[in-house]
Amino acid sequence: MGKTKNTSLDAVLTDFILLGLSHTPNLRSLLFLVFFTIYILTQLGNLLILLTVWADPKLRARPMYILLGVLSFLDMWLSSVIVPRLILDFTPSIKAILFGGCVAQLYFFHFLGSTQCFLYTLMAYDRYLAICQPLRYPVLMNGRLCTVLVAGAWVAGSMHGSIQATLTFRLPYCGPNQVDYFICDIPAVLRLACADTTVNELVTFVDVGVVAASCFMLILLSYANIVNAILKIRTTDGRHRAFSTCGSHLIVVTVYYVPCIFIYLRAGSKGPLDGAAAVFYTVVTPLLNPLIYTLRNQEVKSALKRITAGRGTE
Repeated sequence: MGKTKNTSLDAVLTDFILLGLSHTPNLRSLLFLVFFTIYILTQLGNLLILLTVWADPKLRARPMYILLGVLSFLDMWLSSVIVPRLILDFTPSIKAILFGGCVAQLYFFHFLGSTQCFLYTLMAYDRYLAICQPLRYPVLMNGRLCTVLVAGAWVAGSMHGSIQATLTFRLPYCGPNQVDYFICDIPAVLRLACADTTVNELVTFVDVGVVAASCFMLILLSYANIVNAILKIRTTDGRHRAFSTCGSHLIVVTVYYVPCIFIYLRAGSKGPLDGAAAVFYTVVTPLLNPLIYTLRNQEVKSALKRITAGRGTE
């Protein structure tokens, strides 16, 4: 049992113990090295994209790359909320996390994660306008509007994180303190509550699962229209460039949304795949973003070449 403090009503938990990912002891060192490497590469890769967009005037003047820069910034912070704590699971250190630390981790995880969810939707909308409404695109999506939409995504994400953290930790926690997960997340923490969690599970289902599924459906709808528009492009080179740009985005959102929906649309249950699914969209996706957007995006690669060549072709 964890540390508790006595009150006039009952014993209230002051910390939780994160049980982490299931693994055999002989793999501990290897897993530590793998996740440590992933974290370093994630930070470096996203920092590279962020600096490239900021340093290249041609990129930072376009809404698509403003959104990409914000995505990289989010990935760096989301990874920092999750992975360092996950790495501790593979060390001999104490696995306890203070109650306040658990609240903070859950808040920032959902704040950053939901902001990223809204951002992916904005990126799909931007691509839809650029390809399906090319003549009106400069009017429908300019730098000022893009900034307002991004600010709205941040505000909505912060509200979402606040709601989820408040509803989760307003409940009393007075029993076992072992969280059967690698982070403080809603489904795992709610199992330890000493009260009815029906309302929380319903809010989680709607506010996380349904919202994520709705965003994903909007993205798929945008890309259905985009594919239809691309097929009407007469030149092979034009079709290839359009598919290449949008294909990279579609890969990213698929590997992000599918595991997220899998977990939160069944928040009241726990399956053996939940941990693996969560690792995929919290740890692997932030690593994949810079790889996909640099290796599959000719404009980003060209900007990198201009920067490394001293920006001589600005």
